Amino acid sequence: MNNDWFECKVRYDKTMETGLLKKTTETYIVEALSFTEAERRFIEEMKPYISGDFTVTDIKRARLSYIFESADAAADRWFKAKVAYITLDEVSGVEKRTNQTVLVQATDFRDAVKGLDKGMEGTLGDWVIVSIAETAVMDVFHYVKMDN
Repeated sequence: MNNDWFECKVRYDKTMETGLLKKTTETYIVEALSFTEAERRFIEEMKPYISGDFTVTDIKRARLSYIFESADAAADRWFKAKVAYITLDEVSGVEKRTNQTVLVQATDFRDAVKGLDKGMEGTLGDWVIVSIAETAVMDVFHYVKMDN
């Protein structure tokens, strides 16, 4: 069974601290087998958190190789990191880089770099950080077998 990651967006009326309603769009990552399952799973995950109507506005495949989560309760941000694995072609002697994207949960940029380093520990071969940027991702929902 090969699960994929999907980036799902939801639009709803959020009650602000002032009591006013504001249209809000939030992004989440959902692990699922297909687009259909991702949407169903996402709706089930969102129901307890949103009172009133909401609309799933977008679902697309998130090209993520790994997700490194933090046990720190203060780690409430998600950072997208691009890492390049470095290999050397023994015949030509040319260095080759293979890029992969990972998602890292952290409190800030420095914590994201530490989390990425920790997550990449034990990796065979050399790698470098190409980029790290904070995302709008609110949370990640892992695959859980649901009864039909």
